[in-house]
Amino acid sequence: MEEPGTVYFTGTAGAGKTSFVRAFAEWLKTAGYDSTVVNLDPGLEGTDFEPDVDIREWVRLADIQDEYGLGPNGAQVAAADMIALKIFDVKQAVQELKSDYVLIDTPGQIELFAFREASKAIVDALSGDRSAIAFLFDPALARTPGGFVSLMMLCATVEFRFRLPMVNVLTKVDALPPEQLARVTAWSEEPGALYEAVSGETPTPDAQLSTELFRALETMGSLTGLIPTSAKEGTGLEAFYQGCQRVFGGGEDLEPSHAPSND
Repeated sequence: MEEPGTVYFTGTAGAGKTSFVRAFAEWLKTAGYDSTVVNLDPGLEGTDFEPDVDIREWVRLADIQDEYGLGPNGAQVAAADMIALKIFDVKQAVQELKSDYVLIDTPGQIELFAFREASKAIVDALSGDRSAIAFLFDPALARTPGGFVSLMMLCATVEFRFRLPMVNVLTKVDALPPEQLARVTAWSEEPGALYEAVSGETPTPDAQLSTELFRALETMGSLTGLIPTSAKEGTGLEAFYQGCQRVFGGGEDLEPSHAPSND
């Protein structure tokens, strides 16, 4: 069996990571692919979606708070390191399921994934030759030029930290008016349009900083297109799949374990 495609989903809190992972897993199933959903958030609450492999079987945020007398933030930091110690148990559970895709839902607080040294150990343990990071852009932040550039810088930081191919996704596009969606999409595809929007903002220290960040991102080659998606409406999921395939195998599809019926 070919090595599965492994995708890590990250982004700022509220970007809709868990909802997007759930929608994409369902899309893969209808397309004839098996997927394994992995939850790496030890404090995940408020969802009826049951992952196939759940870090809460080994590390739970509430237990850490009770045992060590920590608040939510301190417990999250401690949990990140504890997850690294359990990651080979997680890896074994994933390997036993033998899926076409492994979808890894990272903690809601992006800094716990992006900036903890333990996260690099986790990614190294779970990644193979066919691995990528999906960075989810929250439209609530991406709809302004300064917010868009800030997200691009955070995305570039994640890429620098983990050295994996990136697939950039604009989530919850059903919440954006068509003109805003068109504008944000244009920023991701045309650097000139983004520069014009950033430089056209009212002159403030923040606007100046956005302009300098844009120039840095352009120099690094970090300005790449966004895939517009909606987990609620199920749109853009095939385009996301194709984006993953481009980084995994030059755009060629995997052979599904169970091909969909033609009936």
